[in-house]
Amino acid sequence: MKVVLVGAVDSTRAALEAMVASGHAPRMLVTLPVELSRRHSDFVDLGPVASAAGIDIHRTERSEAAETLGALTACAPDLILVIGWSQICGPAFRAIARLGTIGFHPSALPRLRGRAVIPWTILAGERQSGATLFWIDAGVDTGDIAAQTVFAIDPETETARGLYDKQISALAQMLPPLLDRIAQGDVPRQPQAEDDASWCARRRAEDGLIDWRKPAREIDRLIRAVGPPYPGAFAAPGGEDRVVITAARPDPRSGRFIGLAGQIQSIDGERFSVMCGDGNCLQVTAWSSTGWTPKLHAKLDQG
Repeated sequence: MKVVLVGAVDSTRAALEAMVASGHAPRMLVTLPVELSRRHSDFVDLGPVASAAGIDIHRTERSEAAETLGALTACAPDLILVIGWSQICGPAFRAIARLGTIGFHPSALPRLRGRAVIPWTILAGERQSGATLFWIDAGVDTGDIAAQTVFAIDPETETARGLYDKQISALAQMLPPLLDRIAQGDVPRQPQAEDDASWCARRRAEDGLIDWRKPAREIDRLIRAVGPPYPGAFAAPGGEDRVVITAARPDPRSGRFIGLAGQIQSIDGERFSVMCGDGNCLQVTAWSSTGWTPKLHAKLDQG
């Protein structure tokens, strides 16, 4: 079976390595030029892995470009896998492969269709997540399910990195047996239950701005949801550098500090505690800034 893999991020790497290891190495890899790596915070240059496995590489800025569609048509694939590629697959693209095009989505579809799914999963307090391989159609994450894994998560402790890694692991485990089935002529297609669908909106880096007037629990959830591999939650003290906060925890002394929301109540070495809107404090345990340093009773106001 002739397969083409399209993608440029860590999930693509996991798929590529799983395919090569299981004897399903793609005939061609379609990926971004290295100079466009800024498009994805988790970009991976897959050229070395593909070259070592003898896989043809086609680098493109747009999967719908005429040159790319021509290269795909010339390859005449039975199946195209789109994993870690943020561009829409239009009708001309989807019509190329004999069997169709399969995509990957980091949720248990039909729940949490759309964008920024890993952050929204944590922000929404979901207790269950999943990973889905599905047949791409004209809708947004609406196609029939080819394979799916569901797993429990703890909304009070899960981090973006932890959930991301769970998704990568699930993908690597699901893909080889699915390709085995399809190669043997068993092509699974399970329609999604529309009554169970929900949708996630786009998020921008600016949406990580912390509003210290909110409860400590909500702020902690934001920090965990948009941390690595994403840009991170941040504070913007007036007139000073952005402070990116990647880890925090409830301060056990909450209730003993009296102060304003956003005010630094305690400094312990590189750690500092900030008052939140509900009167509880978060102790910031990992942060970065190019010039700012914490000062007792200073405020991390929105700038």
